[in-house]
Amino acid sequence: MRRGYDARMAERHMHPLLKLALEVGPIAIFFLAYRWAPVDSGLEVAERQLEQMLFATKVFVPTILATLGISFALTRKLPKMAVITAIVVTVFGGLTLILRDDTFVKMKPTILYGLFASILGVGLLRGQSYLKYLMDELIPMRDDGWMKFTGRFVVFYLFLAILNEFVWRLYGTDTWVNFRTFVLPVANVVFIMAQIPLFQRYAMPGKKPEADGSA
Repeated sequence: MRRGYDARMAERHMHPLLKLALEVGPIAIFFLAYRWAPVDSGLEVAERQLEQMLFATKVFVPTILATLGISFALTRKLPKMAVITAIVVTVFGGLTLILRDDTFVKMKPTILYGLFASILGVGLLRGQSYLKYLMDELIPMRDDGWMKFTGRFVVFYLFLAILNEFVWRLYGTDTWVNFRTFVLPVANVVFIMAQIPLFQRYAMPGKKPEADGSA
């Protein structure tokens, strides 16, 4: 009986709306925490923005870890990409708070996208799609389809890494927070949606791929 119960627990799937809430929720909380941070109105702009970023980071890091815990409690598994993201967020968030330097938070998307692109690129050079190991359950495709999808993913993530550097270095913190909250998530969703023809063309016989905007 116990073994059967454990098997059923391992096979549990999360409701799509709850999954979306766990993915989008931390970003929304980060944005709201930044906007509503309890800071002295008399501070200079740069000081005010730093204090807002520090407060938002204090809220964001535990929120990311909490969503990871909720995901595991509900599904009894941890998405690999979510784990990597949580590690990077925790490390760079910790550096931001310890050193009181919001550069680390602003560079986090650059590092994360660059890291994913590098890992996937190494796989391509070895004739493998590491992305398949991360998303095979969501998008069942033939190997040649995975290679093409992974190549596009590498280019897309390198583009986002460069774009993030461009925005945070040339524009103010307020603009970057809006970019991080709205532009990056939408860009990921649009990219995945644009790949639906590829998913359908290389779909495994008898299986329908599911588009997922979590990438």
